[in-house]
Amino acid sequence: MISSNDSPLKPVRIEQVELRRIAMPLVSPFRTSFGVETDRDILIVHVEADLDGVAIDGWGECVALGEPTYSAEYVNGAQRVMVEHLLPRLADAASEGIDAADVGELLRSVHGHPMAKGAIEAAVLDAQLRAAGMSFAELLGTDTDTKGRPSRIPSGVSVGIHDTVEALLTTVQGYIDDGYVRIKLKIEPGSDIEHVAAVRDLIGPDVPLQVDANTAYRRTDGQHLAQLDQFDLLLIEQPLAEEDIVGHARLADEVETPICLDESLVSAEGTADAIELGACEIANIKPGRVGGYLEAIRIHDLCLARGVPVWCGGMVETGIGRAANAALAALPGFTLPGDISASTRFYARDIVTDPITVVDGHVTVPTTPGMGFDIDRPFLDSVTTSVETIHLSP
Repeated sequence: MISSNDSPLKPVRIEQVELRRIAMPLVSPFRTSFGVETDRDILIVHVEADLDGVAIDGWGECVALGEPTYSAEYVNGAQRVMVEHLLPRLADAASEGIDAADVGELLRSVHGHPMAKGAIEAAVLDAQLRAAGMSFAELLGTDTDTKGRPSRIPSGVSVGIHDTVEALLTTVQGYIDDGYVRIKLKIEPGSDIEHVAAVRDLIGPDVPLQVDANTAYRRTDGQHLAQLDQFDLLLIEQPLAEEDIVGHARLADEVETPICLDESLVSAEGTADAIELGACEIANIKPGRVGGYLEAIRIHDLCLARGVPVWCGGMVETGIGRAANAALAALPGFTLPGDISASTRFYARDIVTDPITVVDGHVTVPTTPGMGFDIDRPFLDSVTTSVETIHLSP
């Protein structure tokens, strides 16, 4: 869909890259099977570029967590690999001009680190789009519906693990009252069957419901997880370890509820293999996890061709990542509601001037030039804890 050969975007000359760390408290603790988050230490990539003598900014968000619990990447490591290995590999091309479509190839010699690579690619793409006066949604063709009206996407919400069923039901009812059209419950052994049963009883049979295990179960848990079939769930997300593709394929034969992969999917090639093996009946596409929005588009196109439904997952992003996710999730293969909730789901105040909101259970796809947002510079400065600047071209 987007390549250096057919893109309407021009390469930009990158003069320097600013790696900015910000501290963002969450409005409430968010508990998953791998830990509890109360605040976020976030790495923001800011490129200062030039096109035909005009200065341009570009912004990207690295979604790595503070500790290597969701994946091997973590925020301190992401910053160091950018400084010591990734950005130096862009230096030779920076003065001539860099296209986001070429970033992946320029960084290919460095194994792994998709979240770090994806943040750099997003910042370059944001700069190119701003230079062209074009939004990411316009580039993707997701900025309007068939009648020319602003495109909207259904909004789901991710609900963390709670200590009691009563507390969980109170939280879920609040999100139903807010108009969210789909509920996702984080689960783990001991906080699964009873919790799901209570929520299904609360919301009724018509509200889409799904669960996310974040690798908390093992191959021997098939019979236990099959108890979830009675609740008419959309999917069971990532029940087994990320490397256990064969185990997921076997589990898909043991349960009726579709198996969705998250942590296991890190590339289009790996996604194709998982689909072929029967391990991936539904795909959760997270741009940061797969190395950027361009690889996310390739995975979308693959799944669309294979008839595999996809949806857009979240990594507790600020408005930088949340806006771009909304544009991505309007592509035709995203047939299930994603985790693109309102900014206020996690943050009392966002670092963008136009944070994502939910109206009637839907999010309007942002059409601001760039990836879909404008930075609230005074507030960004107020939450910044450190800045590291790397000069790429004279």
